[in-house]
Amino acid sequence: MTAHQVQWLFLGLVAILTLSGLFGAAARRLGQPAVVGEILAGILIGPSLFGGAVADALLPADIRPALTALANLGLALFMFAIGYELRFAELRGRSGLAVRVSVFSVALPFVLGVLLALGIAGAHPVRSRAGFVLFLGAAMSVTAFPVLARILADRGLDRTRLGGVALAGAALSDLFAWGLLGLAVTVAGAAGQQRMLLVPVYLAVMSLGVRPLLKRVFAGADEHGVSPAMIGALLVALLLSCWATEWMGIHFIFGAFLLGAIAPRGGRRDLSTEVTGRFEAVSGLLLPAYFVLAATRVNLAEVGLSGIGELALILLTAVIGKFAGAYAGARVSAVPKLQSAALATLMNARGLTEIVILTVGLQLAVIDTQLYSLLVVMALVTTAMAGPVLQLLERRAGGDARRLGDFEYDHQSLGSVPRISSKTGM
Repeated sequence: MTAHQVQWLFLGLVAILTLSGLFGAAARRLGQPAVVGEILAGILIGPSLFGGAVADALLPADIRPALTALANLGLALFMFAIGYELRFAELRGRSGLAVRVSVFSVALPFVLGVLLALGIAGAHPVRSRAGFVLFLGAAMSVTAFPVLARILADRGLDRTRLGGVALAGAALSDLFAWGLLGLAVTVAGAAGQQRMLLVPVYLAVMSLGVRPLLKRVFAGADEHGVSPAMIGALLVALLLSCWATEWMGIHFIFGAFLLGAIAPRGGRRDLSTEVTGRFEAVSGLLLPAYFVLAATRVNLAEVGLSGIGELALILLTAVIGKFAGAYAGARVSAVPKLQSAALATLMNARGLTEIVILTVGLQLAVIDTQLYSLLVVMALVTTAMAGPVLQLLERRAGGDARRLGDFEYDHQSLGSVPRISSKTGM
C-alpha cells in the first residue's frame, strides 16, 4: 500500500466507526439492536442515495480491499465467540421444547423459502438453480441468536424460562441454517468444490487433533487463568481453521464457528468470559466495518415496482414462515398462547446472522445484487419488529416482563434449558 492509501485506510476506519457508533447509539435509543443502525448507515451512504457518492468519498475504492480484510478478521473473531458460547453438550437431549420450536421454525420457512425461490428464480440470473433454491430456503430459516440474546437482556427476559428456551431454540436453528448454507454452497459449485471431499478429514483433524491439543494448552487455566500464550494458540488455530475451510471452498466463517464450538471451556473454571472478552475487544472494533461495507452493496434505487412486489413476497414468506413455525412448535408442546407468540416473535429476528449469510451468497454469486438488497431489507424489518411486538405482548401479560417470561409449563419434555451468554448480542 502507498502512503496515501494507508492514510485513507485510517480515515476510512474513522468514518466507519463514527457512523456505526452514531447510528448504533440511535438504534439503541429506539430500542433496537446496534446492528440495525450499522446496516442503515451503510445503506444511506451506499448507491441507494446520491449514487454512492458519499461512500466513494469516505471509502475510496482502492482502500476497500484492505477494509474488507479487516472486517473479515473481525467477523472471524466474532463467529469464533458465537461457537464458543454455545453449550452443545447441554443442548443435546435436554430440552424437548427448544428442539421442537427450533425444528418447526426452520422447517416451515425453509419449505416456503424453497417455494418462493422456485417462483422468482426466472427473474434473477443464477449460476445454479438448485443452489439458489437451497440458499433462499436457508436464508428464510435463520434466527440470529446474538441479536435475540441482546433483545432478551434489554427486556429483562434473559434469566426467564422463555429466554432460555428462545436462546436454545435459536442456537439449534442457526446450526440447521449453517448446515443448509453449506449444502447450498456445495450445490452451487463454489470454487474448490473437489476439495470439499476433504471436509471429513478436516472434521477429524479438528476433533481428534486440534481439540486435544488445545485442551493440553489450556490445562493450567483453571489455576492461573487464561494467559497470552493460550490466546495466541487459539488465534493460530482460528486462522488455520479459517484458511482450511476457505481453501476447501466452504467459507471461512464455518472454520471460525467450528473452532469455537470445539475449543476447551475449562474444567472447574469457566473460561468463556475471559476468552471471548479478549476476542470481542478486537471484533467489537472491526465487526461494524463488516456490516457497513455489506450494506453499501444495497442499491434500493434500482428496485422498481416488480422489486417492491418481490419484497412483499419475501417479507410475507419470512415473517409468516418463521412466526407460524415457531408458534406451532410451542403450541404442540403445550406452551400458553401468549408465550408461544413471544417465542415466535423472538425466533423471527434475523439480524447479523442473516447479513453474514446473504453476504456469502452474494460473494459466491448464488444471488444477484437486486435480490441481495431485498433480503437485507427483510433482515432489517424482521429484526426491528421483534422489540415492539414483544412490548405489546408484555402489556397483554399485565406489563410485567417476568410474568411473560416465567410461564407455567406442565409438559414433561421441557427438561433443563441451558443458559447461553447474551454478551455477544449486537
